[in-house]
Formats: sequence, C-alpha cells, structure tokens
Amino acid sequence: MRGDQLVENKIYFDNAATTHLDPEVLEVMKFVYSYPSNMHSRNHAYGWRAENIVEDARSKIASYISAQPKEIIFTSGATESNNLAIRGLAKFFPEKKHIITVQTEHKAVLDVLRDLESSSGYSVTYLKVNEKGFIDIDELERSIRSDTLLISVMAVNNEIGIIQDLVSVGALCRKHDVFFHSDAAQAFGKIDLDVEKMNIDLLSISGHKIYGPMGIGALYIRKTSRRVRLKPIFFGGGQERATRSGTVPTALVAGLGRATELIFENGQSERDRIKNMRDSLYKNIKKGLPYVILNGDLNSMVCGILNLSFPYVEGESIMMALKDIALSSGSACTSASLEPSYVLKAIGRDDIVAHSSVRFSIGRFNNMDEVNTVSDLVINKIQRLLDMSPLWDMVQKGIDPNKVEWIED
Repeated sequence: MRGDQLVENKIYFDNAATTHLDPEVLEVMKFVYSYPSNMHSRNHAYGWRAENIVEDARSKIASYISAQPKEIIFTSGATESNNLAIRGLAKFFPEKKHIITVQTEHKAVLDVLRDLESSSGYSVTYLKVNEKGFIDIDELERSIRSDTLLISVMAVNNEIGIIQDLVSVGALCRKHDVFFHSDAAQAFGKIDLDVEKMNIDLLSISGHKIYGPMGIGALYIRKTSRRVRLKPIFFGGGQERATRSGTVPTALVAGLGRATELIFENGQSERDRIKNMRDSLYKNIKKGLPYVILNGDLNSMVCGILNLSFPYVEGESIMMALKDIALSSGSACTSASLEPSYVLKAIGRDDIVAHSSVRFSIGRFNNMDEVNTVSDLVINKIQRLLDMSPLWDMVQKGIDPNKVEWIED
C-alpha cells in the first residue's frame, strides 16, 4: 500500500496527533468483532452480551474521572463531544447568549463558537494567555456576565502541552453559577482528572489519544449535584439517553474501555517514564542548540509534549530535514496550513519564531534509544540549516530580521 515503505524506518514522535493502537486493545476489539454485537437488540443473548460490554467500558471511563456511569455517553470522538457539549447546552438555554473560552483552544471549540457568533447572535469572550500559555484567573472572573452560559477551557493544550488550572476555573464557575466544559482530549490518561474536585460539568475525551481506536470518544455530562441538560444535535433512535442517537459501536467502545483500564494498570510509572524521555530530549537538544526556544512551561506541561522553536530556520525546511522522524509542525488538525500557529502567536511568538516550531510528542511505545537518536538528528540537521540560513547570517551580523523590509519577487 502507498506509504508502507515511507513509514517502515521512521521514529514515531507524534503521539499528540494519534497514538499506536495498544495490542491489548486490539485483542479485545477482535474478540468483540467475532460476534454480532448490537447492544440495542434487547431480545436475545447477543444484544445482552453487547450491552454488558458497553456498560463495563462506561463504568471504567466514569471511574477514571470520578463520575457515575450514567454520566458518560459515547460519541465518535472529542470533536463531536465538544460540538454536542457547546451546541447542546446553547440550544437548551437559548436565553443566555454569552460564552467564555481561551484564544488557544482547539479548533473543535473555537470554530463551534465562531459559528454561534455568526449564526445565532452569541457573544464570545476569548481570553488571552500569558507568555507560557496560561489564562489569568482574575481576568476570567471579570469576564463573567449575568448572561454567561458557559466557560470552556481546555485541560491540556494540544500544541504546547501546558496544563490549565481547572480547579480554580471550576470554583469560579460554581461561584457564579456558570457551566464548565473542558476539552480533555490531551489530558485524559495523562493527568489526574476529577470532575467533582474540579467542578466540571461537561468533559470531552477521544480514544485515539490514549492508545485506543479512532472513531470513538465520550462526553461526561453531569447528573449529580446539579443536572446538566443538553438538546441533541442530531436525531435518530434516541440512543445514549436520547442525547446521542446512533448505534453504539460495541467493539470501539470495548477498545476505549480497555485503553482506559490500561491507564489504571500502568499508573504513574508510565507518566514518569515518558516525562523522563521528554526531559532528556529537551536537555540534549538545548545543549547542542543553545538558541532553541521552549514554548510553554516545562514544570507545568503534560508529560509527553515538547514544543520547540528553532529561530531563523523555516519550518518546512525543518520537517524535510527531519523526514526520518514522525513529527508535527503544529497540531495535526492545522498542520496543512502555511499560517504560523495561532497558539504560538497567542503566547507572543513572532512569525519567524512561530514558523520554526516543531512539536515532539512521546508516548508509551517510545524508548530512550529513540530519544538519543532524535536528539542527534535534530542537532545535526538544524545546525546545518542554520549555517545556510540568511536570517541567521543577519543575526550573526547584528541585524534584526523582523525589522528588514522584504521585497517579494
């Protein structure tokens, strides 16, 4: 098949885009696929068996975030979960027309909100972030209005990996009686999530970020202490408590359940091992390329993500030079764009620095030998590109490339 030869010898450092399917997850899915498995067939043993499989997975996911099984519904992934959370809440409470979010949110949140602004008359406040990517909690509180319906703050940023203070955000939401949604696609399985302690009302997850299958995710919808109500965004058989119609894909749900179970089994030791590899990668590259810029805050980042900028080297050149490593020049959802990352622009990076950024994301199936190999490749290739860079040559001569007026051919 096309691409087989290209991927054979690559080192995979793009786990924030998607992870390998864990072999144990695959085995569970193969077992489920060996039988007809529609949980909505309530009249025979095949349907009862499928229902047991789905409810077991629901319980595992709920347990990980300190929720109740009835508060978990299955979706096709975090994008659908985000859409259902925001649109479903807006449709149920049409009288409240103000929503607060963050400039660095995932497109699956930002684009939904921009559509609500243009099509339904919503007012959206987009909070700025500081140079490390964090929101100002005081600014958040000042932004809350009497007609504020929802605050949506992503748990872990998909590009720079910083972890927002969800406890403080949740406390503010509860204080002002505002709903709290968090896109946790990059956080689930990588940080501790407790919807009770964090006062989260809606939380989105995706299976393929945690060594589970693509095409499956979940949405937590609070039913205890205060009930969150959503209107569905599409209709059919009324499955998933009439909130998300469509036949529940039993094998995919089973895979998500097993992936969640493996998080429990691997525990903190896996996070520590991944963090150690990430820190070693940064230390090695920083030693060889002192001018490298870290985007984010190493002390407040999820264990596997490392976003670095190599000033005065074009991002496209970097990706071509590092073709033997699977990397991203931004989030996977926006990497086709030639525009500089809006996340990096939001933390104050200029176009030159933003265009030279690379996201390394390390996961369960990486090892320290790969870290050392990648470190050496990056140092050697970037240094060679710097030696050929006219921008770097200007810097060496004391000229600021940002102040040069460029003339197009």
